Amino acid sequence: MAVELPEQFIQRLQGQMGTSMLKFVDALRQDPVMSVRLNAQKLAGPPWEGVEAVPWCPTGYYLPQKPVYTLDPLFHAGCYYPQEASSMVLDWLVRQVCDLPEQPVVLDLCGAPGGKSTLLASFLVGKGLLVANEVIKSRATILAENVSKWGFANCVVTRSDPSKFADLTSMFDLMVVDAPCSGEGMFRKDERAIEEWSAANAEMCALRQQRILTDVWPALKQEGYLIYSTCTFNPSENEENMAWMANEAGAEVLALDVPEQWGVENIPIGAGNGLAFYPHKVRGEGFFVAVLRKTAAEKALPSAKRRDKKTFKSRPHQEVATLLNDAPFWFFQEERDGWNAFPKHLALNWLYFSSLWMSFLMVWYWVNP
Repeated sequence: MAVELPEQFIQRLQGQMGTSMLKFVDALRQDPVMSVRLNAQKLAGPPWEGVEAVPWCPTGYYLPQKPVYTLDPLFHAGCYYPQEASSMVLDWLVRQVCDLPEQPVVLDLCGAPGGKSTLLASFLVGKGLLVANEVIKSRATILAENVSKWGFANCVVTRSDPSKFADLTSMFDLMVVDAPCSGEGMFRKDERAIEEWSAANAEMCALRQQRILTDVWPALKQEGYLIYSTCTFNPSENEENMAWMANEAGAEVLALDVPEQWGVENIPIGAGNGLAFYPHKVRGEGFFVAVLRKTAAEKALPSAKRRDKKTFKSRPHQEVATLLNDAPFWFFQEERDGWNAFPKHLALNWLYFSSLWMSFLMVWYWVNP
């Protein structure tokens, strides 16, 4: 595959890659790797021949060729999800690095189209609560469809700007922030990523990522974990942003010790490190990930500007329960708009502390007045 890489991108990468620069550029000109992750609740093993296991995810497999998803009943039944192999390292991180409670409350902040959300749902196996969020309406619809097909009832899909989560102080045990980025890791998979790339856009992405991290950090519990990832090679969007969080928020950057045979690059960040997946070293696309922990040394981050908030109010169950055949939901009404209904059996203790906390959640059960 012939790929014309931006000149400024090449110049920056020469310093990053050193002697492996030629191998790196050559890898970007190869065809992308095809991989999927199985839903272990629906499939005991891969239904295809000639597959190979993804080293860091027990349900991940490399495929010799791309299935025709639209014609595959297994895909429509949520038996597997086409996911980029590098990003499946999230499975290893939540199982081997994050020490979570028995019933964790988890946020996937930038959830669409659903790869990480469905992975987290499989990790939870019905325990705790997963909030899968996507701010863009069209992408949130796709996210809701994929999460629904995956088949776990402890998941809700929301459509909120990251700034809205700042009010949910110390709610989440784990946050996953797969931040919008300059997309350098997708160059060989999506030509539009090359067309849209510029040094100025990459710098803008780095600043936007800082705003997102600033917005959601208050919602993370003390000793909670934030897994940060991008699909770019740009240090200002990756390790430099993690160092910024360590300096500005007092976040602890965890040390991640992965098997050498994986071919993953360790990127030092203070006493910890991030993981970089380079296409000339691993079978996967470009990816960066690091894990932050909120410690006792937490610092106060500057507040980001907030948009005007819509107001919600809870209503007695009896007033609207008949619309859903007396289903056991908590109901919230947004002024001049519709109804939100949150399943009671998913309501953890924190839901009772303040109905306003969860009133903005745009869950699957939506009833117009």
